[in-house]
Amino acid sequence: MLQDTAGHRVLLVEDEAMIAMLVEDMLEDLGHELVRVATRLEDAVAAARTEAVDLAILDLNLGGALTYPAADVLAERGIPFIFATGYGSGGLKDGYAARPTLQKPFNTEALEQAIGQALGRGA
Repeated sequence: MLQDTAGHRVLLVEDEAMIAMLVEDMLEDLGHELVRVATRLEDAVAAARTEAVDLAILDLNLGGALTYPAADVLAERGIPFIFATGYGSGGLKDGYAARPTLQKPFNTEALEQAIGQALGRGA
């Protein structure tokens, strides 16, 4: 485990309950705390505005709604984030393609690498 990336408070934006539970387990294994899971875009944007987190993981597509509005709020607050998508970074619109991206499905090692990348480069 990368010791310098452990112990962070994480917001997870994910509408699939099973995936959210798997990611929560991975985060715990890596020494992080899952603060909140947002399952709808409105909740994701509200959480991005108000939650005290160090990092966020955003499923790009929540039931057909893209999570760019939540990403914009996080960027304004200077909170690093990672996109999780089945489309990979090639599926991100311009302006977001350089953000850390997890290709679904992903494992704990890929999550750890993306967290390190997100925290290393900031928001």
